[in-house]
Amino acid sequence: MRKKPEIKEIVREPTAGGIVFRMTPDQKDIEILLIQDSKNRWTIPKGHIEPGETAKQTAVREIGEESGLKHVDVLTWLGKIHFKYRRLEKLVLMTTQVYLVQSLDKNEHPTKEKWMNGIRWFSFADALDAIEYADIEKLMLIAKRKIRSGEY
Repeated sequence: MRKKPEIKEIVREPTAGGIVFRMTPDQKDIEILLIQDSKNRWTIPKGHIEPGETAKQTAVREIGEESGLKHVDVLTWLGKIHFKYRRLEKLVLMTTQVYLVQSLDKNEHPTKEKWMNGIRWFSFADALDAIEYADIEKLMLIAKRKIRSGEY
């Protein structure tokens, strides 16, 4: 059995993204926008924080780049998730700031970037089932409480 190369460097990668939602036309249910990555995992739009950018600015930029949605409103910060993985001889420590983001234009249709396998609106229950990451799932439940109560 081949041994993995020894970790020689630890890299921190700050990222930001959003749980993007809209209300159904009857205003009774919440829909969540998820993207499907190149490994078929459903997740939220997110990406690296660029120099000079705030996490909130990154969330809006990444949602725009990854979904094509330009009419969004960041309502509140939901929390931070930590994720670590290996990239050859590096240990990557990723921190993602997650915001609650409302899609404001019901006529705006999401469009995926080339690297994605999919993008679509899910009912809240289906989005919870589809999401691949427990940490995001927890933040989705917090998001639902905030949307329902109007406390953001």
